[in-house]
Amino acid sequence: MRYLNKILLIGGVSALPGLVKAQQASDEKPRNILMILVDDLKPNLGCYGDKVAVSPNIDRLASQGVRFDMAYCNQAVSVASRYNLLTGARSTTSGLYDFGFQLRDVYPDAVTLPQFFMRAGYHAEAIGKVFHVGHGNTNDEASWSIPHHPDKLIEYLLPESTGRRLTREEALFENTRLYFPDLPPIGQLPRGAAWEAPDVVDEAYADGRVARHAIDRLRELKRKPDQPFFMAVGFVRPHLPFSAPKKYWDMYDPANLPMPEYEKDAEDAPEMAIKRGGEIDQFTPIPAGQYVFPDSLTRKLIHGYYASMSYMDAQVGRLLDELERLDMLDNTIIVLWGDHGWHLGDHGYWTKHTNYEQANRIPLIVVAPGLTVQGGSTGQLAETVDIYPTLTELAGLGEPATPQPIDGLSLVPVLKDPERRIKDHVYHAYPHGGYIGRAIRTDRYRLVEWKNWNDPTDVEYELYDYKNDPLETKNIAEVKQDVVEDLKEILARHPEAKRLYPNQ
Repeated sequence: MRYLNKILLIGGVSALPGLVKAQQASDEKPRNILMILVDDLKPNLGCYGDKVAVSPNIDRLASQGVRFDMAYCNQAVSVASRYNLLTGARSTTSGLYDFGFQLRDVYPDAVTLPQFFMRAGYHAEAIGKVFHVGHGNTNDEASWSIPHHPDKLIEYLLPESTGRRLTREEALFENTRLYFPDLPPIGQLPRGAAWEAPDVVDEAYADGRVARHAIDRLRELKRKPDQPFFMAVGFVRPHLPFSAPKKYWDMYDPANLPMPEYEKDAEDAPEMAIKRGGEIDQFTPIPAGQYVFPDSLTRKLIHGYYASMSYMDAQVGRLLDELERLDMLDNTIIVLWGDHGWHLGDHGYWTKHTNYEQANRIPLIVVAPGLTVQGGSTGQLAETVDIYPTLTELAGLGEPATPQPIDGLSLVPVLKDPERRIKDHVYHAYPHGGYIGRAIRTDRYRLVEWKNWNDPTDVEYELYDYKNDPLETKNIAEVKQDVVEDLKEILARHPEAKRLYPNQ
């Protein structure tokens, strides 16, 4: 029986019309999908050329597929970036930019990426952080065949890290106010520690437990070889706090860690582009009102980031080892994706929430057995929304046609030939200070258009030349008007940003 007929029998005759524009018949069994989502992961990995990073398992994954060297998120905010991934729609298309706005309020009939596979007969499940849960947002249960398996994001083992009290970030990420509406304002709760390094086993923290549960589920799914699956596994480190077992901290000599090269705002940057404080302020011992930290604190935070990354990498390795042990690697498409980048003191900024390079560039690795070049790399510009149509094509399900817009392009031609080029720019956005900043990134430049939400005639531009100024030290929009005009023509191909509510 051909694959198309199998899908119709599994999913029901009415499951696919309107959702798949083209179906490639095949005698092959449908491939399983394993998506590995990592919170706050920038490309500080060995396979991306970082000589300090201890990331042998992600490096191993990259050696089996294609590494995208110029991949970008569509918005450097976790909740929005995950909506971008799981719906295929950019934030400026959906209007979903921030916490507290639910997917189904905007697209009640949306067919998310896992739903698309469910309707094609796949079993779909989520383990760990997939949708952003917290800050008033909840999981989308319609996206999964079985209930989502969550675990903690903000987690401490040492009493001195919290003073044995509920901290600000714990309350936000656990949606504590939904259950205890009389909770004091978040700003009145204590701050938790920015790092801890107890001598504990990996499964003492959430990422280790998430890996364990994923391994258990892979073993169970192996017992059903005729049932393809879509499994999303979300790891939270290196998200703050940098809570990781001591052995991962011991992998690094703090004296050898890379320190920020440029700790100033970009010269001539508009006010709305500048970041002060934010998420980093919710942790101790971060000094209040200070955004360029002493070298000792900067080095400690960078140490914590690398240690947390290596801890997460070890959990990725456990998954890969289990897939190999179960003899599932040859029939499983694997995607590793970072939801956005992270400022590590560059510009004097920390965490994400900007339109700059360090907040928006992400790791993206795709392994499709029998199709992707092993150990391949590409300079093709790619963005998060490209993953949805890429996976549906890789699985033989064709181009998705969903109730919500799909803004991305399939990267399959590039996976087959990493020298192939299918687009000349990527697009991302970030709202700040009453403005929406829409940006395009080409091989050489980034143009950011900052437009006042309430006055569309109030517009300012940023332009950065990454050939001559990779650290973004100076906004050259005023002196390179010819380049600005060329890039504005590209930006004009994209619709104006959607705004759901006046207070956005």
